[in-house]
Amino acid sequence: MKPDKALGTWVLILACMVFGMTVGGGHARTIGAGFTIQVWKPFTGWIPPHSAADWAYLFGLFQKTALYQSHPISLDQYKALFWPMFLDRCWGRLMALVFLIPFTVFLIQGRLRGKKALWMGFIFLCGAGQAAFGWYMVQTGMQPGVLSPPPLWGGPHLATAMLIFALLVWTGLTFRTPEPVAVPGAAHLRSLATASVGLIWLTMGFGALVATSNAITVFNSFPTMDGAWVPPGMLDLHPLALNFVQNKATVQFCHRLLATVTALTVLATAATGLRMKLSPALRDNFLLLAGFVALQYLLGITTIVLGSANLGYVHELNAVLLFATALAARHKLRGALPAPGAQSLPAAAE
Repeated sequence: MKPDKALGTWVLILACMVFGMTVGGGHARTIGAGFTIQVWKPFTGWIPPHSAADWAYLFGLFQKTALYQSHPISLDQYKALFWPMFLDRCWGRLMALVFLIPFTVFLIQGRLRGKKALWMGFIFLCGAGQAAFGWYMVQTGMQPGVLSPPPLWGGPHLATAMLIFALLVWTGLTFRTPEPVAVPGAAHLRSLATASVGLIWLTMGFGALVATSNAITVFNSFPTMDGAWVPPGMLDLHPLALNFVQNKATVQFCHRLLATVTALTVLATAATGLRMKLSPALRDNFLLLAGFVALQYLLGITTIVLGSANLGYVHELNAVLLFATALAARHKLRGALPAPGAQSLPAAAE
């Protein structure tokens, strides 16, 4: 496959837009705006309400939600919540256009064909499914007693968004540099980088559960959880699996444990890379990786101790940057080779 910087840049722009969607969606969740727009108009939803009747209609739908009935607000307060959610949806529609228009042009030019075209089509379908999943979460606001999107949906929603983000980052980088560059003696480093990527993604998924279940409101101490290494009540819910999505103690404990394992793994990966003779670009990548993971762990501790949802939002965004940096490092190690004379484990799939 020949390098195609235009294709790669287009796909990386889409990855950046997914990050932007994380910014908007995280902000909407943090301020409690998730249920404000109870209509879904994928094609005509660009047009904002512009008359008193429009606002009355939308506000009337919101007044039917359990959230409003539990915490009534004025029309002006509703408008303040409406706009972040509206802009988040418009951003999603813009992403669809940024995908479809260049996709069509590249097809006509013959630069996207065969497996490339099918692969990009698959990513688009993943994005469409993610949008439908998001709307389903919003629609749950009409159910009695539901005050916020259920953690069972909120956590996977971010986790699947990050899978799409990873696909875009990897694909964009591959379009730009399709041929792996040989990195002698780095097979073990590639394995560490693969583990780092997987652990970061898993930790982000549990972090999303912490955010959606509001688990930062309990055990605001570190390193213990109110004096205990293992908090009481971790397995109180039945069936047992429910504890891992709805029990605040369990969700926070799992996130803390995963975060610590992930931080140590990522730091070990960066330290191993920095001790080796690598290209300047790869060394810089590992320096960034070490910096981002150190900042991420400190942000996590501070978020827990202060119980701050706003700081948790910053923590979430930094996690995406950490994830992207780990993906970039792993991509640069596609051509990693075992040390001369060493017998390596089977390499991870490229």
